[in-house]
Amino acid sequence: MKQELTPTHTFQYIDEILAQQSINLLSLNPQKKIITSFAELENLITEQNTDIEILTNLQQTLEIIVCTQLQNFPENIFWDFDFLVSSMLRQALLANEGAIPFIKVFGEKMVSLVEMFGTKTEIRFRYVHDFMYGFEWARWVQKEPQKRAYIEPFSLVFLDYLLAKGKELVQRINHGQVVSYKLCDTGYRNPFTFSREPEDEYRLLTYLAEEQLIPVAVWNWNASPVWNKPFQEMRQELALKLNIQPQKH
Repeated sequence: MKQELTPTHTFQYIDEILAQQSINLLSLNPQKKIITSFAELENLITEQNTDIEILTNLQQTLEIIVCTQLQNFPENIFWDFDFLVSSMLRQALLANEGAIPFIKVFGEKMVSLVEMFGTKTEIRFRYVHDFMYGFEWARWVQKEPQKRAYIEPFSLVFLDYLLAKGKELVQRINHGQVVSYKLCDTGYRNPFTFSREPEDEYRLLTYLAEEQLIPVAVWNWNASPVWNKPFQEMRQELALKLNIQPQKH
């Protein structure tokens, strides 16, 4: 018989936390407007694993990640989590050191990452989109594809790279050495030349999703991440095509 999670540790509780926020839980899935609920994700998880300790740790870690994201990226637009949860579970079950230690380390790194790049630090990015939907990962893989093509977007290796990059970026900001990461007049940093105001970000990313130009389709539990397309260039070109205005600094 399947063990039930205690009420304080249900995945539905994460849905309730999200429901209390004044945000639209939009998905980038071209076939669906709203994200997969965590209650639905629980069903997908338990198809693969019913160990109560693993389920409890997964739920607790995801709850912390979601809360941290809400606090540090309050203006984020797209909130898909399917593939992140799928990847997290798969890696946990494969981890030599054991599933529980992996889940804990994964959670710690994710929280550090979200806090480092969010609105409460010097970096002040507005959205988690570049990380969650794999744009940063694809760019990283493209630099050394022979070494990196088989490293997952939500692997500890890539999370460590981003944490190191974040620390370096904070140092550069503090020393006034940033060129492409200047603060916009909105108070956020935007490394792109085009506007990323919410309406522009929404238009651009939904168009990219329809054209299958998102590196990691996080809305898909069984996504196959793609790194070998010129995502950055296509994003720039599409911004021009959609007549998205240059970013004001």
